[in-house]
Amino acid sequence: MTSDPVSAELPVIGTVRPVAIVAVDAFELLDVAGPMALFAAATFDGQNDGPYAYDCSLLGLRNGAVPPSVGPSLNADAAIADVPPERFDTIIVAGGVGARRPDPDPALLDWLRRAAGQVRRLGSVCTGAFLLAEAGVLDGRRATTHWRHADDLAAAFPRIRVEANRIYLQDGGIWTAAGVTSGMDMALAMIAADLGRRPALELARSKVMYMHRPGGQSQFSAELALQTADEPRLARLQGWVFENLSSPLTVEDLAGRAAMSPRNFNRVFTRAVGVSPARFVERARVDAARRRLEAGTASIEAIAHDTGFGNPERMRRSFLRQLGIAPADYRQRFGSPARERAG
Repeated sequence: MTSDPVSAELPVIGTVRPVAIVAVDAFELLDVAGPMALFAAATFDGQNDGPYAYDCSLLGLRNGAVPPSVGPSLNADAAIADVPPERFDTIIVAGGVGARRPDPDPALLDWLRRAAGQVRRLGSVCTGAFLLAEAGVLDGRRATTHWRHADDLAAAFPRIRVEANRIYLQDGGIWTAAGVTSGMDMALAMIAADLGRRPALELARSKVMYMHRPGGQSQFSAELALQTADEPRLARLQGWVFENLSSPLTVEDLAGRAAMSPRNFNRVFTRAVGVSPARFVERARVDAARRRLEAGTASIEAIAHDTGFGNPERMRRSFLRQLGIAPADYRQRFGSPARERAG
């Protein structure tokens, strides 16, 4: 189990902190480039002319080029065998196809176990969580990963409490982020914990990104997961549904827009999408409502109306059926506090 130094939440103003990002072959390029760009640009006072607050390194399983799944190779500054993990303040493991291979490098797993007891922060981006899981670092902890792989992580490692809707998640000194660009959200949160909110906010402004991104992964995963129809007519209809959730959206209405009989439409849609039209509409409404609950302060009554449920009780029943939690409890658990507007 990872130790959680009491300094994990304390600012470290004035101390340049060494950060390492670990990449294995077939890594996701943005998992490395995104966080590294933020750490490398962060300054103690938030001004562009420094002094810089972090010293960044890219580590590989060997010296030399590390190939990503797509894009140009990056040259590792060092191999993990040549650098003890305790040299670093923060270590982040990049995700990608290579991180999910069934035979991870034993030396890397040993290195990560050692890191878990030595560094102030150990984290992962996207499927980098699978390498932390293989090393046992996430046992008994909460963690997240890309929404597409969250179920696989939970099934393969039942001792981990996988929270699939999180952009990033901190459990003591262990941090995990969802897919690709969420690594930048996590890095920015780390920088804010180290340097304070103002330098982090200035950095976010310079990179044209949210200080705190609204909502969770559902804002991305839900619509992407539901929009699976290959047939252009159905794909257009799905997009129309997301834009018109306050409409009745009965099977008859949708069949009419698709120029099909209700019976044929129900059969074709279910075969193409994997759920019935009614279930698709309910899931779309739940996902839209949960985004509103996460990101804003509108009343439950207003959200129920705007997302087509009609009344809070109908929305409550759908939430319980789909998520196992009532809307009010969902807001209390996942809602975000008021945010300072970035930009």
